[in-house]
Amino acid sequence: MAEQNDEGEQKADLDWLYRRGPEEAPDPLAGRPARVTSTFNRADVQRHEQEFLAERARRQAQQQARPAQVQPGGSAQYASRGQQPGGYGAANAVPRHAGSGPTGGGNGAPPRRPVPAPVPATQPPRRRRPRHPVRNFFRTFFIVLLAWLVYTVAVPVRAFASMPQVDWEPAAAGRPSQQPGTAILLVGSDSRENLTEAQKAALGTGDAEGQRTDTIMILYTPPWGGRSVLISVPRDSYVTIPGYGRNKINAAYSFGGAPLLTQTIEGATGLRMDGYMEIGFAGFADMIDAVKGVQVCLDEPMADPLANIDLPAGCQTLNGDNALGYVRHRYGDPEGDLGRAKRQREVIAKVGKKVMSPTTVANPVRWWNVNEALSKAITRGKDMGPGVALGAGRGMVSVAGGKGLTLQVPVSNSSGWSDDGQSVVIWDSARASRMFGLLAQGDTKDMDQFAS
Repeated sequence: MAEQNDEGEQKADLDWLYRRGPEEAPDPLAGRPARVTSTFNRADVQRHEQEFLAERARRQAQQQARPAQVQPGGSAQYASRGQQPGGYGAANAVPRHAGSGPTGGGNGAPPRRPVPAPVPATQPPRRRRPRHPVRNFFRTFFIVLLAWLVYTVAVPVRAFASMPQVDWEPAAAGRPSQQPGTAILLVGSDSRENLTEAQKAALGTGDAEGQRTDTIMILYTPPWGGRSVLISVPRDSYVTIPGYGRNKINAAYSFGGAPLLTQTIEGATGLRMDGYMEIGFAGFADMIDAVKGVQVCLDEPMADPLANIDLPAGCQTLNGDNALGYVRHRYGDPEGDLGRAKRQREVIAKVGKKVMSPTTVANPVRWWNVNEALSKAITRGKDMGPGVALGAGRGMVSVAGGKGLTLQVPVSNSSGWSDDGQSVVIWDSARASRMFGLLAQGDTKDMDQFAS
């Protein structure tokens, strides 16, 4: 009986939904059933029927998922038909109030058509906005700038790592204490050992045997903020060489190489050397050629067969061979070894300025060639870390840019004589001690008093 009631109610609901009139009793005379009244064609009936069944199924699902609510009077009303006590039973539909449901019509209210579920709107695919040309330019610019900065730093790091190395540190016992800043010993060797006969002829080095130091300099870079100082040590300075007594300072290199020269410099100055760099004849000439020469100005002609140089008066750009003769020239110079040391500081500062010039750094090919030449020309001390090299580079940039100072060890007699009859340079011990004492404290602000 319950199933028959459900089918009857469903049929009544459909009749109400589609506005179909009740079936008339069969006409015994006509022998056919009564006509069904409808305002829809058959296609509309099927469509509305499907919509109604879908809406009804949705409402039943919502009512089954709805929790039971306790009604006043202690009875519970359940959303699902199977759990509602009494009334229709487990298979009955949710009860309808008379006059308000599909089968009601006592109040004459128009029936409400079920509203289909809204279809979610689909968003059209987003079109990518064209990139702004100015934004593209700056993005490309910053990428190129970053690549250039990486290249600019990587090239000298590679050059430093590929430099030949030499033992240079003396024994730890008796060395001066570490001072603030960085002190680098720069040495120019007169060794002809690795030169070919053609190179000896071109450079005018002769065939002298042994190995001495034509150039000795100390590059001191104070802590951040102070002025760097490049100090020449005359090669004929008369000092004490550990284990060999008093002699010219350049003899220390021939007696014991770089370690003994370093020990001699530290004993004479009271400064502890943090690093060591050495360059030979051929390397110096190659370095000058790598920076496209250096310009010098002469008040009078310079001719020196021993230095293989013959230059006219006036300003001129020197290539590697002529620049080597220019810094080696001594005979005929009124200042002798002191004049040569002055020209050496001049050329070193000009080389440093050209190496760090914007035209060199900004040109990738030229920057590579210069650093490649330096890596082959310079021999560095073993275990000389990148921090020390960075300090030396900062000091050279300061000197080359004119912010630093180029000095010479104070001298009391440039034409002195040793006990064994050698022509030597005698330091002004009081002023030299004061100058090196200030450097040992990291103070370079009063270095101008030692400028000659």
